[in-house]
Amino acid sequence: MNINDLKLILKNSGVVGAGGAGFPCYAKLSDKADTVLLNCAECEPLLKLHRQVMQVYAFEILTALDTVRETVGAKKAIIAIKPSYKKAVDAVKALLPEFKKVEIGLLPEVYPAGDEVVTIYETTGRVVPAGKLPIEVGVTVFNVETILNAYYAINNGTGVTHKYITVTGAVKNPVTLKVPLGITVKEVIKLAGGATIKEYALINGGPMTGNIVSESDVITKTSNAILVLPPEQYIIKKRQNNPSISLKRAMSACCQCKMCTDLCPRNLLGHPIEPHKLMRNLSSGTTKDIEPYLGTFFCSGCGLCEMYSCFQGLNPRTLIGIVKGSLRKGGIPVPESPEAPVKEERNGRYILKSRLTARLGLTEYNHSAPLDESEYSPKRVKLLLSQHIGKAAEPTVKVGDTVKAGDLIAAADENALGVNIHSSINGIITEVTDKFVVVTAN
Repeated sequence: MNINDLKLILKNSGVVGAGGAGFPCYAKLSDKADTVLLNCAECEPLLKLHRQVMQVYAFEILTALDTVRETVGAKKAIIAIKPSYKKAVDAVKALLPEFKKVEIGLLPEVYPAGDEVVTIYETTGRVVPAGKLPIEVGVTVFNVETILNAYYAINNGTGVTHKYITVTGAVKNPVTLKVPLGITVKEVIKLAGGATIKEYALINGGPMTGNIVSESDVITKTSNAILVLPPEQYIIKKRQNNPSISLKRAMSACCQCKMCTDLCPRNLLGHPIEPHKLMRNLSSGTTKDIEPYLGTFFCSGCGLCEMYSCFQGLNPRTLIGIVKGSLRKGGIPVPESPEAPVKEERNGRYILKSRLTARLGLTEYNHSAPLDESEYSPKRVKLLLSQHIGKAAEPTVKVGDTVKAGDLIAAADENALGVNIHSSINGIITEVTDKFVVVTAN
């Protein structure tokens, strides 16, 4: 097929980046790519689903990956994966003779190997220029589950209706589930046997980049994990910091040790982000030196500066996010940045995933969380119309309509970035708003 045909299939089927951001998959297709990269790094502690899905569905994933590669005209596809994911690596290796233009790129056992800029460098040696997209260096990157969804869209014409998600932490049966989109966080915790502690807080996503959620929040196309943790746990406390207090603490305690900058993965690749200088300017109220403020545009949000590097317990990432948000709100464009070499000291400043897990106080929760694809039939789902970057889908159903799993319930604007939304269960439409559609099982 040609690129436009594939784009239409992926948009209509609602395929988006399942790794976290939710960027519509079709918008990444470009004939400028000479390399298609499959990201199976899964570098955040406790997350398991990508390697598990790769192990079970290696053929489907490699088939879709090679289809994408061939369609965009790329010379090769690389599966970026860590050697410790031995079963997944073995499953891929067994199939490589059938896929002559697909190869494995082994990643170091470090965080954040899954940051696409880091992944590209580790597997191709190319550095994505600061503020630019991977296609600038001829690479396009997809997540494992994203490509599995693409396989079903290409071969069966089916929409995205389910999500793989790791449920772990203080639960009776840590597990990776396949669940219908739109079920509640409370339901997935119950499917993991329930919490083992009376009081707990919840993180949707990884411990480094995820957000605190409530039991009533729902699973979307970008949900990767639900972590059940004690309210006093380190990463919960860090998420609950008051930004104004974080700024005052920076003013009183930042000693300009530079550790946040020295361990910054993007800085080590030559990008002009220097968290310690931003902390210095914020602490002193300096506004004449604007470079540290503009440098926030190049932050990947990995969280190392805040969760690992700062021995004073300060919050550079939080303050970077506030500054970046203010600049965007003010209409300040991302500045052009001259190319800079990769730092010579980079290889000596890797953060081992095992060490990060220990530092975060998560070693006791590092369970195997085996994959369980048992079917779950909820009584009700609440399907958000914006589960992706871009414009929200417009409802195509009304209250009282009967739908089946896979039926279209909201359509993307043909002239805007976005994707379709499909029902994840059989049922009746019981509520329609400009934010969500509720389907109740019949």
